[in-house]
Amino acid sequence: MIAFLILYSPNALAQTPGADKEIAVIELGGAASHGLTGGGSSFGGDAAVEVTPIENWLELEVGVAPLFGRHSREWDTDLLFKKPWTLSKKVEFMAGIGPEWIHTNESGAIRNSPGVEAVLDFMFWPGRKHRLGWFLEPGYDRSFGPSHEQSAGISFGLLIAIP
Repeated sequence: MIAFLILYSPNALAQTPGADKEIAVIELGGAASHGLTGGGSSFGGDAAVEVTPIENWLELEVGVAPLFGRHSREWDTDLLFKKPWTLSKKVEFMAGIGPEWIHTNESGAIRNSPGVEAVLDFMFWPGRKHRLGWFLEPGYDRSFGPSHEQSAGISFGLLIAIP
């Protein structure tokens, strides 16, 4: 799915050699989550790929976050549809929402459930060419599984633009 988004994005097909625009942005970092309906806290990694099919209007992000708590492991996989806004030459903001798949193993009980995730994504690009930067992404998750779990979380880390 990630390869499809990168290879068949209109931006990727329109790239010309020497162009100063990225085909995709890779996000690598950490994540923390806290259950709002009785669950505990969990921590882990975060990896995602983001492409821009419609400039200044739509960005797609496919990501995965393995989270580890005291007696649980969770893998969240999501597809987010984001609306971007450029706040300055070095700061971008996006609001996004999309479906997610939640795989949990809590005290030996394995569950899979669909859910929805909403995020606010702040991207900071210290250099002029937007090749390396960092991000901060607070979010909210709601599971459609039997327990209807809700959680608030944050992910943060490094941005790597693929020219």
